[in-house]
Amino acid sequence: MIAGKHLTVGITGGISAYKAAEIVSWLNQEGARVQVVMTEGACRIITPLTLKTLSGRPVARDLFSEEAGFQVPHIDVADCDAFIVLPATANILAKAASGLADDLLSAALLATTAPIIFAPAMNMHMYAHAATQHNIAVLKQRGCLFIEPAEGRLACGTVGPGRLPDTETLKGELQRLLTPSTLLAGKKVLVTAGPTHEYLDPVRYIGNRSSGKMGYALAQAAVEAGAMVTLVSGPTALAAPTGLTIERVLSADEMFDAVWRHYPDSDIVIMAAAVADYKPQQQAPHKIKKGLVQQLMLTANRDILASLGRDKGQKILIGFAAETENLAAYATKKLQEKNLDLIIANDVLAEGAGFDGDTNIVSIIRPAGDTITIDQWPLLGKQELARRLIAEIAGL
Repeated sequence: MIAGKHLTVGITGGISAYKAAEIVSWLNQEGARVQVVMTEGACRIITPLTLKTLSGRPVARDLFSEEAGFQVPHIDVADCDAFIVLPATANILAKAASGLADDLLSAALLATTAPIIFAPAMNMHMYAHAATQHNIAVLKQRGCLFIEPAEGRLACGTVGPGRLPDTETLKGELQRLLTPSTLLAGKKVLVTAGPTHEYLDPVRYIGNRSSGKMGYALAQAAVEAGAMVTLVSGPTALAAPTGLTIERVLSADEMFDAVWRHYPDSDIVIMAAAVADYKPQQQAPHKIKKGLVQQLMLTANRDILASLGRDKGQKILIGFAAETENLAAYATKKLQEKNLDLIIANDVLAEGAGFDGDTNIVSIIRPAGDTITIDQWPLLGKQELARRLIAEIAGL
């Protein structure tokens, strides 16, 4: 519920600053007490008078402002239930990540203890730049929330990610972020993610292309749904989601042991990790020189999911199936053999699906009495897919 919340909205000098006017108006109509903070650049795009009229409060613009109602401006505006920055330019993201405080907005971001929501918008190359992505990762690690930019034609004429989403999407995302879900309140959720590395020697390993993005998105979505979440992660390059406990592992054996440590105390288990089926029979203590190995002998890893299914009790157990052929048949077989409540299957060769990417296409397969039901979902971003899957799982 937004009504009654004290919200600070920081508006920067991005060209899409005009969209903030409608968001401020909507928040006000929803019953929130809205305090607007504008940078000098924002004031060149949309007038402070407009935002004062729409919010019903004086607009804060200057660290040393003596406008009515402000005693110490950057402290006054920092005192809120949530701090929203839109559009969030590359500049304000860099300032926030670095802890700079050379204007009212950046100083207030440093002073606030409220949840911070950034809605980035900028040129696609600026957004993709390593510095910007680093700053976003740093802010996410600190617990900041993000509304992802949309793709399309940008003000500079390029086409790609970097647009501030349309106002209806912004409203929906803010409604979700400002109104915590209770779908899984009080439930303990265990999620596995990423690949495992099965080492042949200290340098080489057997693995797969899993990035861990789907598992991490599911863990974050479970947190958003009010669950107490433990994430067991194989080796990935991803920043840890906020609000959960993470345990990092390398091999299938390490993942097996970690999962079983947390399994007895879990209500819901989502096995999204791509665990290697095999490992080398022997691991050499030193790097094996070229030409010395003519044949690689493998042995099977313990099947984590099958072991959980044999001792499921009242737990909800969810599996994944990544296939390149006979998707429904193979996934259904796995569902039945491993005693799962639901399996999420995807063809990794399908366009928009598979490893590494930010989108996926899945089929949801579940038992229904003596039959099996299969629902194919459309192409979705992994974050949105994760939220829908958590809602589906909560329904169990």
